[in-house]
Amino acid sequence: MAFTEEDKGGAPSKGGTPPAPEQPPEAVTVESTYGDEDNYDGYPTDDYSSPADDSPSSTAVVTTEPEAVAPPVASGAAPPTPPPPKTEADESDDDDEKMLRMSFLEHLEELRSRIIKALLGIGIAFVLSLTFTNELWRFVAAPAVGALKSLGFPNPGLTQITPMEVFNVVWVKLPILCAIFIASPWVLYQVWGFISPGLYKRERRWAAPFIICSAGLFVLGGIFAYFVAFRFGLTFLLSIGRGNYITPMVSVTEYFDLFVNVILGVAIVFELPVLIFFLTLLHVVNPGFLIRNSRYAILGIFLLAAVITPTPDIFNLVLFATPMSLLFYVGVFASYLLVLHRENRRFPWGKALGIAAIIVALIAAGLYVYLSKSGYHLVPAWPFITR
Repeated sequence: MAFTEEDKGGAPSKGGTPPAPEQPPEAVTVESTYGDEDNYDGYPTDDYSSPADDSPSSTAVVTTEPEAVAPPVASGAAPPTPPPPKTEADESDDDDEKMLRMSFLEHLEELRSRIIKALLGIGIAFVLSLTFTNELWRFVAAPAVGALKSLGFPNPGLTQITPMEVFNVVWVKLPILCAIFIASPWVLYQVWGFISPGLYKRERRWAAPFIICSAGLFVLGGIFAYFVAFRFGLTFLLSIGRGNYITPMVSVTEYFDLFVNVILGVAIVFELPVLIFFLTLLHVVNPGFLIRNSRYAILGIFLLAAVITPTPDIFNLVLFATPMSLLFYVGVFASYLLVLHRENRRFPWGKALGIAAIIVALIAAGLYVYLSKSGYHLVPAWPFITR
C-alpha cells in the first residue's frame, strides 16, 4: 500500500520507500493502587516503556493524572495512618525533657543549701520564742498541774532537782521545741524545694497544698496530743500510786522529756496522709495496694501507738491508735483523688457528701439514744458527757 504526502500530512521522504506510519501514543491510566493486575493495560516495567527498542516510534507514551498517582506501596498493604495525637504519657515525656537535671555533687550542694536555710529559719524562730518563754512554760506545765489538782494532791507543781535543770529545760529545750513548730512551714518549704526538681512540671503545682496540709496536720497533731492524749496519759500515770502512801514528785526534766516524746510523736504521726499522698505522687504506691494491705498498716499503727503511748493501758493505746487509723484512710482517699486527677476523672462529691451526712446523722442518733438510756447527758465542758 502506497502513501502520498497528503495522506501522511508531512514532507516527502528522500528515499523511494515511504516510511511506516507513526502510531498514536497509547494513553495508560495509572490507578492509585495496583492491586488489580488483570485490568492493567501497561507494560510490567517501572517506566512503562516497550522492551523492544528505544526508538521514538516504538516507545509507549504514558499519560497520567498527577492527582491520581499515589506513592508506590506493596501489593495489599494498608495506606499509612496519620500519627496519633499526643497522650498524657507523651506530655510526661516532654515534661521529663524539661526537668532540671543535676549531677550527684550538685544534689549534695542543693541539699546542703536547703538544710542551712531550714536551720536559719529555726534559729530565727528560736530567738523569737525567747521573748515569751515564761508564758510558754506555764502553758507546758498546765497538764501536770491540772492532773495533780484533779487527783487531790496538795501544792501541785513540778520539782527542780539540779541547779541547771530549769535553765536547760525552760530556756534552751523549750524554745527549740517551740521554734520547730513555728518554723515548720518554712522547713517543709525547703523540703519541697529540694524534691520538686525531680517532679514533672504539672506535679510542682502541689507545692502550696503540700506545705499548708503538712504544717496544718503537724500542728493539729500537737494540739490533739496536748489537750487529749497527754492529759489522759499523765493523769493515769499519776493516779497509780494514789492511796498507797505515795506522793508524786515530778522533776522538770522528766516531765519535759515525756511531754516532748508524746507531742512530737503524735504530731509526726499526723503527717501520715501527706506521706501516703507523696508516695502516690511518686508512683510508689496506689490506692488499690493500700487497701489490699490495710490490715498490715493497722497492725503497724497499733505497734507504733504502743511505743508512743506513755502508759501501758489499753484505753490510752486505743486513744492513740484510733485517730492514726483514721488518718491512714484519709491518706488513702487523698491518694485516690490524685489517681482520678491523673486519669482526668472527677470524684462525685455531691453524692459522697450526702451519704456521709446520712451516716453521721445515724451514728449521732444511735449514740444519743444509747447515752440517754445509760443515764448520761451532754454538758458544755470537757469531757462533754456526765452521768
